[in-house]
Amino acid sequence: MTGSRRSFLGVLSAIAGTAVLRPAEAGASAAYSRRPLPPTEEWDLSWLDKLQGKHKQVFDLGVPTLDGVANYLRAFRDVYRLEHPQVNAVVGIAYNAYPMNAVDALWAKYELGSRWKINDPLTGKPSTRNIFIEPPAGASDVAREVAVRALMSRGAIFWQCNNALNRVVDELSRDTKQPFDAVRAELIAGLLPGVKLIPAHAMLIGMAQEHGCTYQRL
Repeated sequence: MTGSRRSFLGVLSAIAGTAVLRPAEAGASAAYSRRPLPPTEEWDLSWLDKLQGKHKQVFDLGVPTLDGVANYLRAFRDVYRLEHPQVNAVVGIAYNAYPMNAVDALWAKYELGSRWKINDPLTGKPSTRNIFIEPPAGASDVAREVAVRALMSRGAIFWQCNNALNRVVDELSRDTKQPFDAVRAELIAGLLPGVKLIPAHAMLIGMAQEHGCTYQRL
């Protein structure tokens, strides 16, 4: 499928509202987008205008994996000797890959490894830390590139869908019997530095393509 074809289909999917989302994420958009935002909520989407590379792609993460993003950047570097800002990568995260955007303290407190069935490769047990931030010790040169900080250092932009975040907040607040607003504030404060909180995943998938990004589902 050509890039323009993927872009066209992606825009149609964004307009449809749920077509680019897996069923679980689509349900999150429908159920939690109706929760009113705090009156002071503001959205800074100015970073979209900074996507000025000749080559730019938005990755729709349905599962917590960064191999495809790293492969994209590696190919342009190795084949054409191109890096950011000539090449832009945007990593769109909704519900299924949420833990990738969370600091270690949230992983430990809310047992995100158990909830998302993500094991720590060092222990083989549900992880209590964000294993996606840095590569494991002794990783190969290729494996060291498949990590959040490594990709951010090469210009990759990560976002977190607010609708999906509200779903996570709702689950955690009910399970821990804490107020929704308190958990929401904690999770927003606990997003990794540099992660963009955006209004809706489907909306930004479309807007990224309007700013020239091709689309890939991972």
